Amino acid sequence: MAGSDYFYHPLENIEDIDIFYDAVERSHLTKALSAERPYTYWTIELYDKRNGIRGGGGLGVLAADTRRIADKMQVPFVLITPFYPSETHQVLKNGTIEDIHENVDYHKYGFSFVDNIFIRCCSTLCKLDVIEKRFGSSRIVAITEPNFGELYSGLSSSDHRLYQEVALGFGGYSALKLLGLKPAIMQLNEVATFFGALARLDELTSNGMDFYEAVVYTRKHTLYTNHTLVQAAEAEFTYEQFERFVFPNLRSAAVQKWLSDKFEHGRIKLSSATIEIAELKSGVSKLHARVANYHDVSGNKVKFKAITNGIDLDTWVSPSLMEFYHDYAILDDINLPTKNYLQKLSALSADSIRQYKAIGRGILNDVLKNRPDQNGDILQFTNDDFIFDFKRRFVDYKRPELPFRDAERLRSILEPRGAHYILAGRLHTGDMSMSVKLKQILDIISSDDYLKNHVHYLADYDENLAFGLSCGSNVAINVPIVGLEACGTSWMKDVANLNLLISTHDGGVADARMSDYFNVNGPDEDSELDMLYQQMQDTIAVWENDFDLEFMVRRQLGAFLPIISGARMMNDYLDYLFPK
Repeated sequence: MAGSDYFYHPLENIEDIDIFYDAVERSHLTKALSAERPYTYWTIELYDKRNGIRGGGGLGVLAADTRRIADKMQVPFVLITPFYPSETHQVLKNGTIEDIHENVDYHKYGFSFVDNIFIRCCSTLCKLDVIEKRFGSSRIVAITEPNFGELYSGLSSSDHRLYQEVALGFGGYSALKLLGLKPAIMQLNEVATFFGALARLDELTSNGMDFYEAVVYTRKHTLYTNHTLVQAAEAEFTYEQFERFVFPNLRSAAVQKWLSDKFEHGRIKLSSATIEIAELKSGVSKLHARVANYHDVSGNKVKFKAITNGIDLDTWVSPSLMEFYHDYAILDDINLPTKNYLQKLSALSADSIRQYKAIGRGILNDVLKNRPDQNGDILQFTNDDFIFDFKRRFVDYKRPELPFRDAERLRSILEPRGAHYILAGRLHTGDMSMSVKLKQILDIISSDDYLKNHVHYLADYDENLAFGLSCGSNVAINVPIVGLEACGTSWMKDVANLNLLISTHDGGVADARMSDYFNVNGPDEDSELDMLYQQMQDTIAVWENDFDLEFMVRRQLGAFLPIISGARMMNDYLDYLFPK
């Protein structure tokens, strides 16, 4: 086997490894980025339907935004991801979500076929298509084949999921070589992308680099970004699975031995291996970086650099409002807040806020034309209608059911104003607990004469619906259990589109102060629920008072514009990766 001459021998204790890793200064990363030596961004999920790839949630949306932002900032940037030949849509039938599967063809979205590459799985060669789509300074490089399956198909520790991850890692790294690209940095988004860095380590070692030097080099050029405190993405595989899917793709015996040592009782968690192969680690909000609870092989808690997620404002904010932000020099040409943006926000009057929301209401109505609610009704709202919304993935910790704990009180808030409540979010396939919870919510709604006509569940939540609701609603509700949301970006789109934000102090929201938005807190869930209802009443009152509306919208923007700016996020990453 190639690379077998580079004998692996374990160091006597972990302190020796730490000293060895620290021996190489960060000067390795001072080289300028270039088209041939780009910033590489690895993700198992991309949510960019305009380019034919539909993701499952925030991780994919963030990936698409990051590439767009890099392109605007002229950063040489390559996003490596699978192209899934099938995507899932959701419909509501008899109160139950059903998945509808649709085949997609990359040719229809401007991707070009580059060549075929091969990986080894289960004693056979698997042929993968390498496809790409180029933009300005960025490109998407994708791996695909007809039987690749859908995003997150099967259990996280299944053979097929491991095959997809191995294909992305080893196949994606081979694709970069095919295109003549050498990563200046490898950003691994979640542990499913671990095999990209493993492929690099294997190449360096099998091509003649001393194993320890190869480990140092790979670590110095690898950033692991953790995106969730609820480890739905965490995977645990058996040694036998690695023998079939991973080890056949390794040429270096030393790398195989290094990886084998990461198994405990015949099983491996990818998070453990990813932490060891990446010197740099980042969390996606200040709170997340503080509380993320991971440990290295010596048992020490891993330190994460806080780089809060941001959004591509041009994608998620209504065009007329973006024009206002630029005309009044609130945002600069790459959508960073200007030095005196706080003073410039005084140009935002109550009348102008309502005018921009009226334009946003038109955007929402256009999105809703083909989206019936649970009653089969097509919704169209006037500018006088008041809309609360909850729009995000349907998972337990985000608590979509919270406002429905007391249906009478919810009705008492909505009915005097004639207000509507829109509920939108995707369920993970196979999440029976949330499926039952959604059915319970719909039963509560249908059993109340007012709620059944003013609370609307919209299935098949996607980018267009997220954009429409951000533009056209009045108040956004974001109530995750504190300590479980890593960042979240849905609320960022709401704030940027002048919605009032009701939220717990969690994720990226906690980068600001509780007084900068309508905070929900309490010693227990009953207290939180009581405060949520009170804040819903208060936001209705604020929208009806010019002074209060101006004050709160300006305050939210003043606090959050620097936080939600995608250009700020990209600058933070570049400063971390390439320190001056």
